[in-house]
Amino acid sequence: MDTTVLTKKLVDLQNELFQFAYKLTSDYDNAQDLLQDTSLKVLNHQDMFVEETNFKGWVYTIMRNIFINNYRKEMREQTFVDKTEGAYFLNQANNLAYDSTESNHDLKEIRRIVNALPSEYKVPFSMYVSGFKYREIAEKLHLPLGTVKSRIFFTRQRLQSRLKDFR
Repeated sequence: MDTTVLTKKLVDLQNELFQFAYKLTSDYDNAQDLLQDTSLKVLNHQDMFVEETNFKGWVYTIMRNIFINNYRKEMREQTFVDKTEGAYFLNQANNLAYDSTESNHDLKEIRRIVNALPSEYKVPFSMYVSGFKYREIAEKLHLPLGTVKSRIFFTRQRLQSRLKDFR
């Protein structure tokens, strides 16, 4: 495709592309940046466009891929690698919330409520919060899957009702 024809098609798509970028980013400035990155990539790689294919689809795919790559890069930048023995990956954003005294008090209150539950509810819920899947909990506790799900659901309902002031 000729450069002038490709450029004209790209300019004609700018409004639609911006709307798509805004849906992806939910932010005006980020949508503008994504639109600009997409336009530059299309212009720099115009030789990769195959004549018989859908130009609009090609450009939308480029925009979506740029958005995904930027999102992944942002997530990698927020991950902290602990160099100590065991090399654990920690998400900094999640750990900052527990530094305040108020958060510690809230956490103690949640633990108090969970610990007051009968063990048949407390154990599956604690395992679930620790990262076990429903099926793993059911196997370890020798319970039907539905029972595990209902006990965890009941515990969450009880926590929500008792902690409604925390919202």
